[in-house]
Amino acid sequence: MAAAGLSWVRIGEFAWSRLEPKEGAYDFDWLDRAIETLGNAGLKVILGTPTATPPRWMLDKYPDMIALDDHGHPRGFGSRRHYCFSHAEYLEECRRITMKLVKRYGSNAHIAAWQTDNEYGCHDTVLSFSGAARSGFRDWLAQRYQSTDALNRAWGNVFWSMEYDTFDQIGLPNLTVTEPNPAHALDFRRFSSDQVVRFNRAQTDILREHSDAPLIHNYMGRVTEFDHFDVGQDLDIASWDSYPLGFLEDRMEDGDPHKCAYAQQGDPDFQAFHHDLYRAVGGGRWWIMEQQPGPVNWAPVNPAPLPGMCRLWAWEAFAHGAETVCYFRWRQAPIAQEQMHAGLLRPDSAAAPALAEATQVAEEIQGMPEVATAQSHVALIFDYTSDWAWTVQPQGRGFSYFRLVFEIYRGLRKLGLDVDILPATAADLSDYKLVFAPGLFALSADLKTALSRSNAIAVIGPRSNSKTKDFAIPTPLPPDLPGLDATVSYVETFRADMARPVEGGGHVLHWFETLETTAPTTFKMTDDRPLLVGDAGIRYLAGWPDETALARMLDELCLTCDLQTTDLPEGVRIRRTESHKFVFNYAAEPREFDGVELAPADVRWTRL
Repeated sequence: MAAAGLSWVRIGEFAWSRLEPKEGAYDFDWLDRAIETLGNAGLKVILGTPTATPPRWMLDKYPDMIALDDHGHPRGFGSRRHYCFSHAEYLEECRRITMKLVKRYGSNAHIAAWQTDNEYGCHDTVLSFSGAARSGFRDWLAQRYQSTDALNRAWGNVFWSMEYDTFDQIGLPNLTVTEPNPAHALDFRRFSSDQVVRFNRAQTDILREHSDAPLIHNYMGRVTEFDHFDVGQDLDIASWDSYPLGFLEDRMEDGDPHKCAYAQQGDPDFQAFHHDLYRAVGGGRWWIMEQQPGPVNWAPVNPAPLPGMCRLWAWEAFAHGAETVCYFRWRQAPIAQEQMHAGLLRPDSAAAPALAEATQVAEEIQGMPEVATAQSHVALIFDYTSDWAWTVQPQGRGFSYFRLVFEIYRGLRKLGLDVDILPATAADLSDYKLVFAPGLFALSADLKTALSRSNAIAVIGPRSNSKTKDFAIPTPLPPDLPGLDATVSYVETFRADMARPVEGGGHVLHWFETLETTAPTTFKMTDDRPLLVGDAGIRYLAGWPDETALARMLDELCLTCDLQTTDLPEGVRIRRTESHKFVFNYAAEPREFDGVELAPADVRWTRL
């Protein structure tokens, strides 16, 4: 590892059965030796708490600790993440093992960081419909509303005679005859997110008391069931696990031509989106905890990366401000569920192809100065509550909040723009020329104030500010934006094969709002209905534009706010730091840019 130029090693995150083979019987000798061996080689150790994989004896002790899915089926033992965040006794067991670890290793010079648990939410494990979750949810509601009268008013329970007399009558929003009350379902998602925050905080409180090393969690790609910004408040660094090829096939809606073109490279924007998201979650500090080094085992198909892509992915992360890029894993395991997941070494300890690329990056980075991220001129607001709300009430099968936000991010990146992703709590937007808030469930008073005080052009919508925090349609009707005379009078969703044409080129997909407005119309439909309205600081977008319509809008908006764009070849992306411009070729073919021919998977950088 040291010879390859690696400097960080993560261990222990799944090791509970070896740390405590039987209840109360601990074995730390093997871990002592591992930490000493790694540290003596000059490697810094990230020690993971093992709470993602409780051992079998734990389930025998607490058979009700497992989560239930929305059909009431147990998420049982035999893999990982087989616990319910709401189970009080399991939480105490997690505190206990965390305390044991940090008291033993908190002052160990080789332990340079701590990771809490592993990939919260992976395998759809945030929402649990167990008895523990039901009890916890009732307590959460009692604290939030104080009385069932207040809850009944907030949820609109007079409809369908859904009113409650006591909090103990309230169940979980599953196994109902038809869809549950959306306010009920949204509050359950809020509660479930708060349970993840509580679970993580139980560990960070203990770790901080006994160790000065930074605290990290490794988030996943396109996992939105809990609020990562809230979890990040208790951590020092955000990290995420980047699997570009697996995510392309498993977590993206793009059609077969796109997936075929990027099958061995990954989508040109999906990784960058998460880099920018987790930089915000970490308050500026973020890592890659797991970088894909070869074929994985869990996607519908698992090709090998194009030669050079492991190098490209690492450099792209560094260009977006990553402090560290780690790989998963060092040696391919010959056993169990992940035996087909490649590592930097083969199972026989011979070098796998990615080892040479990791070594090359380690050598190249030694010659680079310390580089900080540059202030972007474009901000994009991402809000986990909005994702929950539109998952609860999509109103159309094709509506995905994540996809809506991501497509705007992709459109901006295709113009060569750098983007800062911000939470909906952002209070200062003064440094930006262009701000986007698509699909934002409800705009807070603070965000409205920040938008009005900013000199940026803010593009709000579609579907933004369309509900109250209690999931009711507000009056005045949406979007109710300062300085903009526009009212959504009618909403429709339509089939994928019924795209509506935009005057001048392009179409609207999935979602469209008919506006009553006196504001100037910048873009409109071929039937004269407004699509993008407003000419001052606030604009409203009334539909979901396709790639062509979005590109036209972004070109005009950038021209209006004096943002320089770049005509990038297909598959080429750029990223600027304070001192360098990086160019990445995601295409499987050579591309020419700025007078230079870029090979497939090529990475170039120049000083600004």
